[in-house]
Amino acid sequence: MTERSMELQAFIDAAAMAFAGRAGEGRSQASVSECFAALARPRGMASGAGERLPTCERYLDMATDPDRLDDEDLVRLAVAFRRIEPALVWGRRSVRGLNAEEGFTDGHANAMVLGPSGIERRTDVWLGVSLVAPHVRYPDHDHPPEETYLVMTSGEFMQEGGPWFEPGTGGSLYNRPGSLHAMRAGSEPLFAFWLLQSRAPDVA
Repeated sequence: MTERSMELQAFIDAAAMAFAGRAGEGRSQASVSECFAALARPRGMASGAGERLPTCERYLDMATDPDRLDDEDLVRLAVAFRRIEPALVWGRRSVRGLNAEEGFTDGHANAMVLGPSGIERRTDVWLGVSLVAPHVRYPDHDHPPEETYLVMTSGEFMQEGGPWFEPGTGGSLYNRPGSLHAMRAGSEPLFAFWLLQSRAPDVA
């Protein structure tokens, strides 16, 4: 059986508690439960060093600082994330998408912790993070898997052409399969975890 590092397992445990305690009722809560049940079965680990983008160097430490959080679950998650972050490979969205702003390309970074390009390679559950620089709008996009966000900072979100809203630090939101959504940072960087449940068969 594949073994996880203690640091990665601690992150998964912290994420499970934080997501479950904040996901809305109905499909969001069910999806979170199903995802973390699947994550009880480890998969193969990636090899190689992590890689940061300039956006990470400028804003990631600020956005993930546990000292600015006053919730025990979020502090635990932030601390656990910072321990595994050096192993992450950060990248940019390859397609600009609808309503992308001029500074978008160099003003965002995404990384998978668990998923096809994550520390743990799997296809059934994708758990990752997005970092958006101040005053940058992430473009409208959609994808087949359903998705639950856990937001760790201030920042606004839009779903299916509706009004912008701010979940707040520790807020959660759910995107049904194929729904159009976007996010944007205000005067501070936006940092959020996302959890997607794929219906594709998992590869051990």
